[in-house]
Amino acid sequence: MGRLFGTDGVRGLANGDLTPELALSVAVAAARVLVESDSSHRPLAIVGRDPRASGEMLEAAVVAGLTSAGANVVRVGVLPTPAVAYLVAQTNADLGVMLSASHNAMPDNGIKLFAAGGTKLPDELEARIEQAIEDGHGLIGRPTGAGIGRVHDLLDGAEHYVKHLVGSVPHTLNGLKVVVDCANGAASEVGPTAYEEAGAEVIAIHAEPDGLNINEDCGSTHMDKVRERVIAEGADLGIAHDGDADRCLAVTASGDIVDGDQIMAILALAMRDAGTLTEDTLVATVMSNLGLRIAMKHSGIKLIEAKVGDRYVLEELNSGGLALGGEQSGHIVMPAFATTGDGVLTGLHLMAQLAASGKSLADLAAVVHKLPQVLINVRVANREAGATAPAVLAAVSAAEAELGETGRVLLRPSGTEPLVRVMVEAATEEQARAVATRIADEVKAF
Repeated sequence: MGRLFGTDGVRGLANGDLTPELALSVAVAAARVLVESDSSHRPLAIVGRDPRASGEMLEAAVVAGLTSAGANVVRVGVLPTPAVAYLVAQTNADLGVMLSASHNAMPDNGIKLFAAGGTKLPDELEARIEQAIEDGHGLIGRPTGAGIGRVHDLLDGAEHYVKHLVGSVPHTLNGLKVVVDCANGAASEVGPTAYEEAGAEVIAIHAEPDGLNINEDCGSTHMDKVRERVIAEGADLGIAHDGDADRCLAVTASGDIVDGDQIMAILALAMRDAGTLTEDTLVATVMSNLGLRIAMKHSGIKLIEAKVGDRYVLEELNSGGLALGGEQSGHIVMPAFATTGDGVLTGLHLMAQLAASGKSLADLAAVVHKLPQVLINVRVANREAGATAPAVLAAVSAAEAELGETGRVLLRPSGTEPLVRVMVEAATEEQARAVATRIADEVKAF
């Protein structure tokens, strides 16, 4: 069996790669692995999903797998991924399962797992779950009779989550007009509700999920429509979520996109001034723009780099007791309020800073001067060799010498595809593209 878990759970074509049989096996193995060290009580699992049609099928399989392993299940229905994580922590559940393929197109789906406390799983636990599936341990020793788990529904999970979100906001959003693109996804109800309850005037778009239209030409991966609507409505800003609402990107009043790096900078400066940015430190990933690093250095804020994936950001945050981290893609983690990236939480705190400062989003985002960034994906036969060969490393060294402190090079083998990703930042797009192309030409030999 190849590795099931990617950077964010198990993901694939629903009923193709990701079958009900596989979902059941993952659920059984997760229940066994995550609670095997404590047999003093019957395990409790929280199960949620985004609105894509295949989620209904996969939810049934996951619930069957969990209850067959002796776990009680609480179904919370359609909710954002961070809401499921929040409810796992609030109910003292032993594990959580979120069925979502995040920003992927509708035919895909995925399984995201949370341990007790609502935290994503470390690599070691994922490996143990995969091994349990491969060994077939879920097929033996199952309980019978009264030992089989029971299923209940939580009908007010969204209300508890929204109350938590609004209660975290440091400043009312009164006076702000926002267009919210819900991606026809899991935040279609809780997102606009939270923003309204915090005081904003909300215009919600793509908030009518039908199971088939999630992420379809909308949301954080397709931002043209939210940009157009912000301008047409004369709104102060726009917010765009993805299918499971763990991401947040923004749009200025004039339609310019504000990415996760800029949002992190805005929040970091606000938290520093409020005395809540622990050790004046921000956690980003290796993919964050050099402009963020320069801005933070000039502001006296230390930046720590993590691997790509919000769970790696969270590991750095937890190990240092830090208060803010995230990704360029819009996964922002605020451990004081969430155990994972939370798009609606991010949107609320971003708007709170606009309201408190009286400044526009464009003015606040200007703290980061983004350097042009070029990414070339090179298909190779051997991705490890393509990233470590002497000729490739020599090309990288030459490029770094050429760029100096005005740019950088990042060479990264894909974790799921036969690709080497060549990313170059430079003072101009022309220079970035020329340097990236030279390195990519060396990588192609492998």
